[in-house]
Order: sequence, then structure tokens, then C-alpha cells
Amino acid sequence: MIVAYTVFFLSLALLVGFFGLKEWERKGARVLFPSLREKLDRIALRLQDLMIALKRDAEKIPPELLHISRILIHEIALSLASTLRFLSLQAHALAELVSHKRNFVRRAPRSEFLKKVIEHKNESSTEVDAFE
Repeated sequence: MIVAYTVFFLSLALLVGFFGLKEWERKGARVLFPSLREKLDRIALRLQDLMIALKRDAEKIPPELLHISRILIHEIALSLASTLRFLSLQAHALAELVSHKRNFVRRAPRSEFLKKVIEHKNESSTEVDAFE
């Protein structure tokens, strides 16, 4: 933060100094360091041209970034879908492996009560079929 304050106040002081120098030159009708100013003006104009060219190039960047980001997002989505599909298949394989119903064969119940319930259920379902 101290560096930022220092740069700010130094820039402010230099700006005030430049305006003061310009006013002094205007009142005295003279120019300090004319050859240096001419060189600096040429450099400033060249920098201005470079900045204009940079601005034109920068205007081309967003559409290209958008296109590249669309391709990147598409590829990420495809790889994520592939990975999730693989994990899904592995989860199903694991569930089949641990499932006790894998080789399930229904046997008749051992309990007499359960046998009667099943008989009653079968009889009632055949009666309902007869009425329809």
C-alpha cells in the first residue's frame, strides 16, 4: 500500500511540475530542451500508433477466446460423460458382485403359515380373474 501511495503522489507531483513548466515556458516565450522534446514527441506518436494497432488486435481476441472456450467446454463435457459412464458400469458390476440375489432361486416356504397365505392369495387372484 505504501508503494501505491508513493507512486500516486510522485505522479501527482510530476503532473503539477509539468503544468508549471508549461506555464513558465508560455510566459517566458521560450522552450527548454527543444531537440529532446522533438524526440519524445516522435516516440509518443509511435506509441500512440502502436496502441491503436493493439486495440484493433485486441478486438479480434474475444470471438477467438469464445470459440476456444466452447471447444474446451465441449471436450471436458465429453470426457466427463465418458468417465461417469465407466463409473456407472463399474458400480453396477460391484452391486451385482455383492448382491446376494445374484443367483437367486425361489424355493417353497418352510413355514406352514406362509404356505396358507400364498394359497389364499392365489385363490383370491383366480376368483378376481373369473369375475372379469
